[in-house]
Amino acid sequence: MKNKLRSSRVVIIGTGAVGATTAYTLLLRERISELVLIDANKEKALGEALDMNHGLPFTGGVKLWAGDYSDCADADVIVIAAGASQRPGETRIDLLKRNAGIFDSIIQNIVKYNDHGIILVATNPVDILSYVTLKKSGFPSNRVIGSGTLLDSARFRYLIGQNKKINPRSIHAHIIGEHGDSELPLWSLANVAGIGLEFSDADREEIFNSTKNAAYEIINAKGATSYAIALALDRIIVSILQNEASVLNVSTLLTDYNGVSDVYLGVPSIVDRSGVREVLDLKLSNDELTQFHASANKLKSEIANLDL
Repeated sequence: MKNKLRSSRVVIIGTGAVGATTAYTLLLRERISELVLIDANKEKALGEALDMNHGLPFTGGVKLWAGDYSDCADADVIVIAAGASQRPGETRIDLLKRNAGIFDSIIQNIVKYNDHGIILVATNPVDILSYVTLKKSGFPSNRVIGSGTLLDSARFRYLIGQNKKINPRSIHAHIIGEHGDSELPLWSLANVAGIGLEFSDADREEIFNSTKNAAYEIINAKGATSYAIALALDRIIVSILQNEASVLNVSTLLTDYNGVSDVYLGVPSIVDRSGVREVLDLKLSNDELTQFHASANKLKSEIANLDL
């Protein structure tokens, strides 16, 4: 029997590749009882809802519909996947000005109807837009979460598994910092069953570059990423709704975390029904600490140019 929480509602704002695939993932896995799709293009949301509803005889009893912002009133989790898409050759930071403007109206509409749920940001640049969401929503920081480096860490584990010929579910390894070009791998903590992993310099470079550039490769090949990020968002949502207290590399507001404050970055955090319950204090090497500060400073310089 699949795990499902009674009377749980998730609202997904934005029915592009990420939003629609996340909705379909939640539907197939029967994670929730109610799923609402919202999009500025109402016909797109309606079409996605109709298409998925026609598959309900093959799945379970999830109630799914295309709605509007008033449906946020009873939402436990609100996923923001709306915004301009990353173009081939474009960085996540390049998206900032276009998507920061879109977020103004989205957040105003959310808080008009909901003051108790958890906002999960998936739109890029996700760390900065999570910070924007925090400032504009007035929500406490534990209830504004970005997808962070959860997907990057999954890619990292997959590539390490390929290199070592070990199932990636048995690999413990983290990417932290920005979900973007300044992210950093924690080689010092990578392990299997508590046993450290050794790599040549060439292997380290190849694994990390493939991790960092994965989105660019996928976007160049098919136009957008969708499947793996949908699974990552599903993982966060389940940890929230089922009060799992799972450790996930989400983007959260940092306060004196290895000397970094007032910025959202991806770090291992305990996620439960309250949102981010606790940020785990990782012991970084001196080189990792330098890179982590550089990642934070990069995002802070971008935030400083925003009207918040």
